[in-house]
Amino acid sequence: MSVNKENYSQLVENLTNKQVQLVAVSKTKPIEDILALYNLGQRDFGENYVQELVDKEAALPKDIRWHFIGHLQSNKVKYIVPFVHLIHGIDSFKLLKEVNKQAAKINRTVNCLLQIHIAEETTKFGFDEDELFKLNDLAELQNIRVTGLMGMASFTDNKQKVRSEFTTLKKLFNQFAEKYSNCTILSMGMSGDYEIAMEEGSNLLRIGSLLFGERV
Repeated sequence: MSVNKENYSQLVENLTNKQVQLVAVSKTKPIEDILALYNLGQRDFGENYVQELVDKEAALPKDIRWHFIGHLQSNKVKYIVPFVHLIHGIDSFKLLKEVNKQAAKINRTVNCLLQIHIAEETTKFGFDEDELFKLNDLAELQNIRVTGLMGMASFTDNKQKVRSEFTTLKKLFNQFAEKYSNCTILSMGMSGDYEIAMEEGSNLLRIGSLLFGERV
């Protein structure tokens, strides 16, 4: 078993004091490892792949809050809408509409975060600033609830650059939250940069390797 219980306990204590939520990134990890953290009290888990998430949801306790944190394709939305707690990384209005459509079919409201492109890498997805503030049709989508913004910093050892990108996202979050009262979550920060993210205002972290060890 590769769960680092000491890291988990220290992290939870730190985050609880700062009122920051922890999502344990369990993608590619076996059910036994997820249960080990579950038995320590963790309830929020993040998965990247739809089929893996569907399989794990079926096999694990029903009080787990599942977060979909990968790049979501429109044709896969219907598989996770019945149970997902929060969809991170909504990167287009088209995808928002598809989540709304599938949620309406089962009379459910699904929580979503909008992904903002703050890194220089072209491999990252998301809205830019102009696109974000042109989203005037959210009120028409009755079966989604945009509860915040998320973003991933550049993959770099340059901590000042990472901090600058997080600062930019926090500024956009503050502006967006003035328009949308449901916008309370700012998700930024992973195992390598979560301390900087918290300093810049993140209140939701996605941590994997610190808890489960490096992925093979």
